[in-house]
Amino acid sequence: MISWIQRTLQQHFRVIFAVLLGLIIVSFVFTIGAPGIGDAQKRGMVDRFFFGYNLALQRDQEKLFGDAGLSANLQVGRMGGLDSSQIQNYGFQRAATLYLADQWGIPAATRDEIEAKIKTFGMFTGQDGQFDAKAYQTFRDGLKTNPRGMTEADIARVVSDDVRAEKVQKLLSGPGYVLPADVKTQISRTDTTWTLATATTNYNDFKPEIKPSDTELNTFFEQAGGRYQIAPRVVVSYLDFPVTNYITQVNVTEAEVRAFYDANPSRFPKPADAKKDTPPSPLLNPPSDANADFAAVRAQVESTLKFERAQKAAAKAASDFSLALYESRATTPEAIDKFLASKTLAAKPLPAFTRDAAPSEIGGFQAANEAFRLGKDRIASDALQTPMGAVILFWKDTQPSRAPLFTEVRDKVLTDYTENERRKRFVDVGRTAKAEIEARLKAGDTFDKAVAAASSKVGLKFETKTLAPFALRTAPQDLDRSIFGTLERLDKGKVSDLSTGSDTSMFVYAVDKQVPDITDANPRIAETRTQLAAYHARLSSEYISEFVDNELKKSEPKSATKADQPKS
Repeated sequence: MISWIQRTLQQHFRVIFAVLLGLIIVSFVFTIGAPGIGDAQKRGMVDRFFFGYNLALQRDQEKLFGDAGLSANLQVGRMGGLDSSQIQNYGFQRAATLYLADQWGIPAATRDEIEAKIKTFGMFTGQDGQFDAKAYQTFRDGLKTNPRGMTEADIARVVSDDVRAEKVQKLLSGPGYVLPADVKTQISRTDTTWTLATATTNYNDFKPEIKPSDTELNTFFEQAGGRYQIAPRVVVSYLDFPVTNYITQVNVTEAEVRAFYDANPSRFPKPADAKKDTPPSPLLNPPSDANADFAAVRAQVESTLKFERAQKAAAKAASDFSLALYESRATTPEAIDKFLASKTLAAKPLPAFTRDAAPSEIGGFQAANEAFRLGKDRIASDALQTPMGAVILFWKDTQPSRAPLFTEVRDKVLTDYTENERRKRFVDVGRTAKAEIEARLKAGDTFDKAVAAASSKVGLKFETKTLAPFALRTAPQDLDRSIFGTLERLDKGKVSDLSTGSDTSMFVYAVDKQVPDITDANPRIAETRTQLAAYHARLSSEYISEFVDNELKKSEPKSATKADQPKS
């Protein structure tokens, strides 16, 4: 697989860097398609354990599929065009493979293995074919400023895991098979040279006058089905154990602060001004003046260590109180209030909330799930950790789901109707503008003139731009990524529909389209065949697939099994 990375990323630092930071960094936002996973998380009812992950927890899903997305894109870059279901499947198989690596005692990749692989990546290779320290330093600088918080340590961890997974795959998988048509399709997709012109407009500037009558709103409301169904709500109070009550009790020694820093260096990068004189290094974790690095962030390290210890103290206090409450056998609201009063404590009330809108005071999703597990038979929760301490919840009432009256949700219905009608009208305006542009182009106008005529006709302002020729493999870093999907359906001389998926809407005009040679004379055919075969061999291992299926079935909700289906 690492050799796959080397070949696929060859000479494409700019585009892969853009893809990496623009698409990979936890930007694989998709609906989990395996039965019971996404739903279980929302219901908070079913734990689904899978090779060390709990698929019912959002954080475990993000870890599993985030690492898989990064790994897959390091392998195939823009070439693979992998959708969310493929990333999900790959994530399952990757987790299973790493589980086998653990079972078989395959050690973590060494520092030398990681550095050797990174230094041979094509994205960091210069014109002379050698490692380009400047290119790598640019990449590292990008990681330091990216808003998602991905670090060099994350890259190292994923690459290390992939090295281990590769060793397992060598023991399991045979050669992959790829149809000639698949290879040619891939070459056509990635190597076609496009010359495009675009016309963009801002959807937010489209503000038609929409004044529906109550009759129209009522009709919209009645046709909405369960859209306005009021979700179940729970009413709880909470006993708070804030970090601020414990942080003054935390004392740390200088040795403890330094040990904490040494164990977590990636969490405390040096300030930018402290780094500007640091020369580029080809190593993922370059040697540095550790004492100077520590001194630059010492105050941050100490405050973080104190905060984490205070969090633990708050969690322990909440846990101790929960145990004392249990031992007191206070199982009614009156008994719990009496117990709290004996400790000179009082629970704080909260307004009723749904599972998806838990108050920030109690920590969000996990606390909401716990609140909905409470009821008459279980009034008090266990201690729950929050970002700012810990809480214990006390059940008051559960309000069932119900259908609202129109008058209760009229404002929301009006908002939804207005936006729905606005979107429909915008689509109609887009069709009209496209027809005008196509007619003007056919008559011999330039794209700019055709767009100007369409703009006057529909009353929308468009900004035109002509892009330099490019192929997907060498697409410029600042290219709008939404264009990629449009190209799949665009021929030379054609104009796309007006995109409506974001605030910025766009027409794309294919000024020119140069299809590459897809005969065997093209050396890229053999290269692509090898790359796809290697990837398919890894992805389609029958042993791993069966291993994944068996593991998923272990935690499959019983209601989804045939044995539990009602008999006719």
